[in-house]
Amino acid sequence: MNNVGENETDVEIGRFDKDKERILKNNRVKINNQALLSGLAYCLSSCSMILVNKYVLSSYDFSAGISLMLYQNFVSVLIVSSLSVLGVISTEPLTWRLIKVWLPVNFIFVGMLVTSMFSLRYINVAMVTVLKNFTNVITAVGEMYLFNKHHDNRVWASLFLMIISAISGGITDLAFNVVGYTWQLINCFLTASYSLTLRRVMDTAKQVTKSGNLNEFSMVLLNNTLSLPLGLVLIFVFNEVDYLYSTPLLRMPTFWLVMTFSGFLGLAISFSSMWFLHQTGATTYSLVGSLNKIPLSVAGIVLFHVPTSLENSASILFGLVAGVFFARAKIKERT
Repeated sequence: MNNVGENETDVEIGRFDKDKERILKNNRVKINNQALLSGLAYCLSSCSMILVNKYVLSSYDFSAGISLMLYQNFVSVLIVSSLSVLGVISTEPLTWRLIKVWLPVNFIFVGMLVTSMFSLRYINVAMVTVLKNFTNVITAVGEMYLFNKHHDNRVWASLFLMIISAISGGITDLAFNVVGYTWQLINCFLTASYSLTLRRVMDTAKQVTKSGNLNEFSMVLLNNTLSLPLGLVLIFVFNEVDYLYSTPLLRMPTFWLVMTFSGFLGLAISFSSMWFLHQTGATTYSLVGSLNKIPLSVAGIVLFHVPTSLENSASILFGLVAGVFFARAKIKERT
């Protein structure tokens, strides 16, 4: 009788182990699927956003980049506010104390978006992608002086390769435009400044919120809401009002559809990047972000029929590979 009881117990234990193994296997598959879906969503939204902006500014020949930025941010505010009211997401209330803390970094944020629009109007997508590598160089130098953070030789070597590729890409660019390159360099400085400033401002901002925390949704709402009045001022400063009155594009429903779609994409980048980062981690996120520039550059050249040479294509490829090396060097530096 004891032997029979022990056998039944062994059978039950075996079944339990098999069920446990099956559940763990299903969970692993589910996590992998979530990571894959979030990664695809992030790659598609980030690539599509740049390509759609280029399409609006170049193919439609829309000369009001600040107005495009303003409308995209308005769409983001509308969607995030609606989701917050419906209880789908939680956001911090915009108090005057929080606004005062966040306002300096928001000036940089708006400048970063505006200069990105200006540069994208004059430069092809592939060269914009390569020139953006300068942001990594400026950020690395800023981290060294502001936060006393030292990088190893692999990081500096990949940064040097980025500089070489950007210079050679500019020299061999058949559609070289001084205005566009100037705006892009300013954008690199502002993007690096935003990244470096955000770290300090976030710590201060958390202290003045009611919950003592500041999630990504609150930052999206805060940045985009504060950008609206500043964007309106810039529209008058850069005299886009006269252009908006005279352009026939604003009377085209298809143009408004593309503009609204670009606003949804801007918000999709914020949500998909948070989702992907949560499912994987900073290491995978940075590496995928670097690899994602390769299909984006190819798509930009093919879709917009960019005139290029073998030398320029080699420079672009060199810069993209240098970006991947930089991501790998940062990963090894962290570990």
